[in-house]
Amino acid sequence: MQHAVSQSRRAFLSRTGQLTTVAAVTGLTGGMSREAAAETTNCAESATVTTVKDSHYLLGNVRLEEGFERDGDVIVATRTALYTLEVKDGKVAALHAAGATLPAGLPTYEAGGQLALPTIRDMHIHLDKTFYGGAWQAPRPRQGKTIMDMIALEEKLLPKLLPTSVQRAEGLIALLQSKGSTIARSHCNIDPVSGLKSLEHLKLALEKHQDDFICEIVAFPQHGLLHSKVDGLMREAMQMGVEYVGGLDPTNVDGAMEKSLDAMFQIALDTGKGVDIHLHETSPAGVAAINYMIDTVEKNPALKDKVTISHAFALTTLGPEVLEETAARLAANGMTIASTVPIGGLMMPLPQLSKAGVFVMTGTDSVIDHWSPFGSGDMLEKANLYAQLYRGSDEYHLSRSLAISTGGVLPLDNDGNRAWPKPGDDAGFTLTTASCSAEAVARMPARSATFYKGRLVSGGISKASS
Repeated sequence: MQHAVSQSRRAFLSRTGQLTTVAAVTGLTGGMSREAAAETTNCAESATVTTVKDSHYLLGNVRLEEGFERDGDVIVATRTALYTLEVKDGKVAALHAAGATLPAGLPTYEAGGQLALPTIRDMHIHLDKTFYGGAWQAPRPRQGKTIMDMIALEEKLLPKLLPTSVQRAEGLIALLQSKGSTIARSHCNIDPVSGLKSLEHLKLALEKHQDDFICEIVAFPQHGLLHSKVDGLMREAMQMGVEYVGGLDPTNVDGAMEKSLDAMFQIALDTGKGVDIHLHETSPAGVAAINYMIDTVEKNPALKDKVTISHAFALTTLGPEVLEETAARLAANGMTIASTVPIGGLMMPLPQLSKAGVFVMTGTDSVIDHWSPFGSGDMLEKANLYAQLYRGSDEYHLSRSLAISTGGVLPLDNDGNRAWPKPGDDAGFTLTTASCSAEAVARMPARSATFYKGRLVSGGISKASS
């Protein structure tokens, strides 16, 4: 059962959050269990490859989950076995159990007994503006600063960031891939300072990775849709391959909640795009904004299943009955929540939202920029935080927590039946030294290889000896 955590628990996590990030970045892990390690194939003498160009090949000794092991009614472990994955034209063509007769004549690679995890997704990040890849630079002090102060600071920073933004975006993409993420959603500044340059540069970076990384783009009016008068620029951005119309704190930044939200939704309706708004407001105005957005979607069926509220901190202020009603309305209209799984004073009601049928996803937000220096780009870290805050430390709930980082895809369903991978699935996965997904969530081991549609896009594997 899901359970709340005490304020003391959250205070502890707040103090230790930076240590958690360091562990994720450096790949600290308890390693595989003895049983898993014993089954691991020794490939030390095989050549390591960092590119797989074959359209049809075998990947041997991949560890896949097969079911739960129980002590009475309690799930105490996850049963795994080694398989050979047959990959063809970017899909999983077949799963060959150990000892099975394999197709002859195919190039063969080795996973060495490592665990395969489903494709990891970073569904809220800012690839277009970052200090990542440059010299260390801590953010300026935030004490006493408003969001408008931060916007004023950004107006000075953007001209300095733009000349290297393509290269830095590519660096962030490589970071995400090294953590197993090959699917992302990036917010991209549309503002009077950078105009459409940030978007143009981000698209250049993404074009270089069109075969190994997929990214939805949100046109993000970081300086306020109304405040910065960028309605026209936003509409131009919609013609440049952008999937979502963004928005930002309609009361605190734009000073006119209904007018700001109406302008955002009108762009979406006029262009047939979705919506993904940053809503940080925790005042009654934040609650009013959520209710107004739900009302708007209910009045405009074209917006159903196309609206995401990022952060949505106002949900933390709702009592149980009001939260249940709001969550039901969000779910009924296909409205999703993107959360960074914050630690500290805000206790986001993520389990309650999921239970009501609201799709909840997570993302990095900032890796390192003038807002925050703590991002690791690792969605297993988010699953780990989710487990600590909401789900618990037992095998079952650790394994379920992985869902927030994979778009709901889990190796085993809730009853312990294999749900992934299956023949016909995209050959997208990441390899790690964990013995099962529960250990991966708890220990956050380094990912040794990441695949996207059958292509090795990060890390390396061994070429089997002929």
